[in-house]
Amino acid sequence: MRELSLNILDISQNSLTAGAKLIRISVEADTERDLLAITIEDDGEGMEGWLVERASDPFVTTRKTRPVGMGLPLFKQAAELTGGRFEIRSKKGEGTVVRAQFIISSIDRMPLGSIEDTVTALLQSGAEIELEFTVDGRGFRFDSEQIKRELDADDISDWATISCLKEYIKENIQSVLGGVTL
Repeated sequence: MRELSLNILDISQNSLTAGAKLIRISVEADTERDLLAITIEDDGEGMEGWLVERASDPFVTTRKTRPVGMGLPLFKQAAELTGGRFEIRSKKGEGTVVRAQFIISSIDRMPLGSIEDTVTALLQSGAEIELEFTVDGRGFRFDSEQIKRELDADDISDWATISCLKEYIKENIQSVLGGVTL
């Protein structure tokens, strides 16, 4: 994967497969500490302890379609290549939290990429989910349920709405990050 946003999309799709109804994605950039942290949290079915311990092994997967799972291992590798860290916490019946920290200035750090495309792709997935996306904690928060209330709409996955939301997300990310490209 060439962008961290694609890792986020892949892991979020795992959340959907696990029956998540709520997915929280957080991107925090701390330029003073030279850290970029990405957290994906869901309320899906969670994993048993043995699977959590081996989840970043590409040859351990619960998928039936192929014998390898590359999403978590690639995300972990991307973080560790920069000198960062990776962790996964999960409890059966309670959901999963995946967190990766990257050293921003590392030459090996992939760009964040088009996170607005990732968020809108999840909104268009057809799954009945609540999606929360934040950049730098209080700086920008996108909540699909709040957007639905404000637009008085049950469905926000039509092309016109998605196009507007994509621009809204992109503009707010740029505003919060002060023009810094991640």
